[in-house]
Amino acid sequence: MAANIPLVLLHGLLGDGRDWQAVIEALPGIPCHALDLPGHGSNQALRMTGFEQAHQWLCGELQARGIVRYRLAGYSLGGRLALYHASQSPAGLQALLLENCHPGLPQAERAARIKHDEGWAGRFEREPLAEVLADWYRQGVFADLDDAARARQAARRLGNDGQAVAAMLRATSLGRQPDLAPWLADTSLPVTWLSGSRDQKFHRLACQLVKLGCNINHLTLDGGHNLHADQPDQFARCLREWLAATP
Repeated sequence: MAANIPLVLLHGLLGDGRDWQAVIEALPGIPCHALDLPGHGSNQALRMTGFEQAHQWLCGELQARGIVRYRLAGYSLGGRLALYHASQSPAGLQALLLENCHPGLPQAERAARIKHDEGWAGRFEREPLAEVLADWYRQGVFADLDDAARARQAARRLGNDGQAVAAMLRATSLGRQPDLAPWLADTSLPVTWLSGSRDQKFHRLACQLVKLGCNINHLTLDGGHNLHADQPDQFARCLREWLAATP
């Protein structure tokens, strides 16, 4: 039965598998595997060199858990890693759900993004984590957060290791990701794309993918960038509907 197919969850930069706990609790009966990405949580010591190595890491994690057929959901960085993994046509992947994710930049914009991410990576390496996090959550993508919410979010991320975050940020910079919009236009894999209406950048990106004719089912929640953390019940409802609609 489709309900018995495992759901694999990939968190975003600075998070860990525990970020999905409230969502998992709202999905009784669904076997969920919330992984810690390299450089995060229990895998802080693990370093990646790029998207292909991260793909191989994910394949190894699935194999170690005996997961053959699976659905995959990812948020932000986790979504980009999930998208790359899916583009490599893994045999057991049944469906993909991406939350406020980026499909990849045109070649001409990648060098500037690598430079931008290197600036953040250098700060994570050199400066006190609390100071960097305070600035990180002032970025435009988190504009829906008020000061109290920013402070809470930064406090939750103090368990990270700055060196590990820097290494992962460099390895998986958006500037090093291939543009996967062409793959999205051609794939027959069921792909659902979930965006927050108050996350203007990523909501606009999702709408553009639809206009480009990409093979995605675009859903919107009234929220910002981190929908599964801010409204886990609504997010879980979307997941249940997605799971019910996929093989």
